[in-house]
Amino acid sequence: MPDRTFAFAREIVKLCRVLDRSPGVSRTLANQLLRSGTSVGANVEEAQAGQSRADFISKISIACKEARETHYWLRLLAASEVVAKDQLSGITDEANQLVAILTAIVKNARNNSERSTAKRESRRVAN
Repeated sequence: MPDRTFAFAREIVKLCRVLDRSPGVSRTLANQLLRSGTSVGANVEEAQAGQSRADFISKISIACKEARETHYWLRLLAASEVVAKDQLSGITDEANQLVAILTAIVKNARNNSERSTAKRESRRVAN
């Protein structure tokens, strides 16, 4: 996952370089896209070194939120015709896939955490 989100961030940077060449709306949207799009991978990296399960879940949740925001900015760029929709289809699809993957990771991590807590609690009560 870290390699995939790094590659995604690299593509976001390339797109933002192109958008940044035009003043006004394109540049403003590029700044928003750059922040959210690069934050996805940064938070995944931080999650890999999480100090606890809760820290891991928190960082992956933030990465998921950032991926959702990035997907939003990409859709807005296409819908407002700042960039042709077909030129954004690959990166928009990747953002959507990252949202799905990160959502699944958060759900699984939370479920595992809840099961682990329940087991500890039942052992404590049994003793």
